[in-house]
Amino acid sequence: MSASVPASAPVPAALPTPARPTAKPTSAELLDFVRRTAADTDLIASLPLDAEGRTWVRLEGPHGSEAWLISWPPGTGTGWHDHAESVGAFTTAAGTLKENSLAARLPTDGWKTLELTEGVDRERQLVTGQGRAFGRNHVHEVLNESTVQHAISVHAYYPPLPQIRRYSRTGAVLRLEHVERPEDWQ
Repeated sequence: MSASVPASAPVPAALPTPARPTAKPTSAELLDFVRRTAADTDLIASLPLDAEGRTWVRLEGPHGSEAWLISWPPGTGTGWHDHAESVGAFTTAAGTLKENSLAARLPTDGWKTLELTEGVDRERQLVTGQGRAFGRNHVHEVLNESTVQHAISVHAYYPPLPQIRRYSRTGAVLRLEHVERPEDWQ
């Protein structure tokens, strides 16, 4: 992420999560949380938008999860990455986001370059109100392909992100480029 909300900006509270014994949230619960949060129009409107880069605010996620409200200026994206051992979910709160993903389980360690087989690529358009959940080691990229409209999304991960692995992709070749740790983006 290239820009963050200034420290002086108000940090909105997340929506309350129904009471439940202290257990790990499921991907379905994370998806429910991001959908409910994305429907909070006051919260979504409170996120400052920057024409030059993404902005974000960290939210209180359900049951110890990590959550983020993120703006996407026109033409921005994440690049290929995964969230390591975290499960997650995200929902588009405004605009349209495109997700490219791989429908293949990749080895988690011990490789730098992989050649992907045919048929592993998936693509989905997520318009306002649409979202998805995903499992551990889910490799994807998220893009705002609009040339004029910001998009806003809500994301949640459990356990809180231990790392993000960043990849480059040329055709069928996926290359591990570097690993980010929480201190790199907080």
